Amino acid sequence: MIDPITIILITLGGVFIGVGVHFIPVGGAPAAMAQATGVGTGTVQLAAGAGLTGLISAGFMYNHLAISGVFTTSDSIMVMASGAIGAMIMISVTMFVGQLIYVYGVGVPPVSAKVKKDPITGDVQDIYVSKGTEGHGVPTVSFVSGVIGALLGGIGGSMIYIQLMEIVGDPTNSGAVALAGIFATGVFYVNSVLASYNIGGTIEGFHDPKFKRVPKAIVSCLIASLLCAIIAVPIMGGVI
Repeated sequence: MIDPITIILITLGGVFIGVGVHFIPVGGAPAAMAQATGVGTGTVQLAAGAGLTGLISAGFMYNHLAISGVFTTSDSIMVMASGAIGAMIMISVTMFVGQLIYVYGVGVPPVSAKVKKDPITGDVQDIYVSKGTEGHGVPTVSFVSGVIGALLGGIGGSMIYIQLMEIVGDPTNSGAVALAGIFATGVFYVNSVLASYNIGGTIEGFHDPKFKRVPKAIVSCLIASLLCAIIAVPIMGGVI
């Protein structure tokens, strides 16, 4: 019998992932040429990279806690925190290294063309934007936004992994661990792609006008994640 709570939590995890993607500063090919703000790669690559790192952290913590005894609600919080921190570290390092290349390699200041002043620091930005570009580098507001996005994605991915593993209830079952990881990764990619289509290319973070499209993403990610949960839960149940 399929537990509706499990379905709901997996679906909620997928929505967290989809919303989190909208916080991550994605610059794509234009950013790779320092003609747009954000990291010079795509939405799916950035979100999945941070998400997979978070899943590894969450998986390690889950295995440690579940083997040691009965898995409790406080243990779930620990696993989600571990996943969130792993994802946040990954995206932070990515943005920081990219920032070093932009500033010291290309020689451009990290500024946004979407706002005249950085919403966090208050620094003037518009006078430093190169003509014909959408800004460059990773300004403070975009960096903070990216960390928030990784936090949400890490929590969402961890929620999915926990629920899938709890169906089996055996952290020593290597088949269950592998399958739960595959399904959690799959949900990450599904919601990252949906968010990518909703964003339509590049986004600077929560200050970007495109961020207002989040409600549409919530609806689409909810439906897609629900379908993923309905497929994944019975299959995980068959591993027992």
